[in-house]
Amino acid sequence: MTDHREIDAIRALLNSRPRPVGWAERRHRIEEVGAAWPIADDIELEEVELNGFSAEWSLAPGSNAAHVLMFFHGGGYCSGSIVSHRRLVTEAGRAAGARTLAVGYRLAPENTFPAALDDAIAAWRFLRGQGIDAEHIAVGGDSAGGGLTVSLINTLRAAGEALPACGWLISPWTDLTMSGTTLATKGAIDPLIHKDYLLELAEAYVPPHVDRRDPRVSPLYADLKGTPPLLIQVGSDESLLADATRFAAAAGEADVEVTLEIWPRMIHAWPLWNAQLEAGRQAIIHAGNFIRRCISGEPR
Repeated sequence: MTDHREIDAIRALLNSRPRPVGWAERRHRIEEVGAAWPIADDIELEEVELNGFSAEWSLAPGSNAAHVLMFFHGGGYCSGSIVSHRRLVTEAGRAAGARTLAVGYRLAPENTFPAALDDAIAAWRFLRGQGIDAEHIAVGGDSAGGGLTVSLINTLRAAGEALPACGWLISPWTDLTMSGTTLATKGAIDPLIHKDYLLELAEAYVPPHVDRRDPRVSPLYADLKGTPPLLIQVGSDESLLADATRFAAAAGEADVEVTLEIWPRMIHAWPLWNAQLEAGRQAIIHAGNFIRRCISGEPR
């Protein structure tokens, strides 16, 4: 099947060089791999400087600038950037018919928890300060950015603030205690994420005095009642598969409207490579349709 050949080519790309060692090398590698294919020529970009971190607007032709997808990149809270995820974010905005705001939150180990969450809250405040109604905002992220998405929503809900219309989680990292069974059962076939690597990331991000079951760190353990509708997308070949399935179950038990998509043979955060991967494009189309319905108030 075409999908098999395409995902095998992405695997080959990821395995073509040794795994980088050191934070600077890892950050360079994720930008190099994530930005292997440039964004479309018709995308308008605008840089935003916030207090201590950066963000970036993007707008595809025909999109509604009053509807926004705010996106938090993955990278285990220690790497990833606006650049590494630009192709994913801009095409998601196109699919949703919305403007996007990609958030370049501060990274660990230089900036440990709660720096990323503080920046997510600041980005939300900035967005709301632009006159964008909460009901016209979707929040999303991949991997650590997926966990950060839920942590932001939980923080807003606890403060009694207006919530975004929906959340979009790609391969979310929801449990920094690393108790998911697929860390073992899928470890040999996941080309990106392994338990030892996640333990290193968690140690770099979470200070020793913070319990990793703290729901701001591991949203799997949060009270999810009142969370807006969620779309969770995860690949069947992911070490973090159980982070997605257990979180979907927890959300469902809390009466949250949640849609879980498990994509066969897909790897961690596969929509990143949408330029060369049909399944990546299709996942973004699915998400775009979901986001569009939520932020426009259409019936689901």
